[in-house]
Amino acid sequence: MESPMKADRSLPVCFRGRVMNSERFAAALLVQIALALIPGGRAFAVPPLAPTAAQIDQSASVALHNLYAQNAAARALGAKARAVLVFPDIKKGAFVVGAQWGYGALRKGASTAGYYRTAAASYGFQAGVKKFGYALFVMTDAALAYLDKSGGWAIGTGPSVVVVDQGMARSLTTTNLRSDVYAFVFDQKGLMAGIGIEGSKVTKISAAH
Repeated sequence: MESPMKADRSLPVCFRGRVMNSERFAAALLVQIALALIPGGRAFAVPPLAPTAAQIDQSASVALHNLYAQNAAARALGAKARAVLVFPDIKKGAFVVGAQWGYGALRKGASTAGYYRTAAASYGFQAGVKKFGYALFVMTDAALAYLDKSGGWAIGTGPSVVVVDQGMARSLTTTNLRSDVYAFVFDQKGLMAGIGIEGSKVTKISAAH
């Protein structure tokens, strides 16, 4: 059997809902190696002063409110989801070239069930994009249990993920859901296209109160 590492580079690597090409897969793999080797994922230069729980909650609430106001599909999924993990403000790293990071809250209903950090290579940034956010709508008990038990998640492994773009959002309904998790990538103007979250490492943290 041919080794996967020697497969044709023109063949895509499946991301369970969207295709991730071999170059992006390789970048994602390097991200995971770096995070595994350096305690706490500090390969991505997490700022010395992380936001407090109250600051994360406030930013998450504003981001979700704006997303729901702008997108009916997100609003409908939010009503059905087991939980929503929202990272309202992901920025390009200032200390390490090729890094992006941010903090978020896991919402179960109106309550926060935990706080998380996301870190990744910054191949997701388009020219001129300085920051963005994303929300993960966790639709199944199994996916939520995976997140809770693992204490984190490398997106692209474990539960299946579908990234919702503008076109899909117009046709998505709560009756045709098939994935464990639906991801919405956004800024203040609405959904964003071409922003990659594959390979992002999501890690549970203890936020200061």
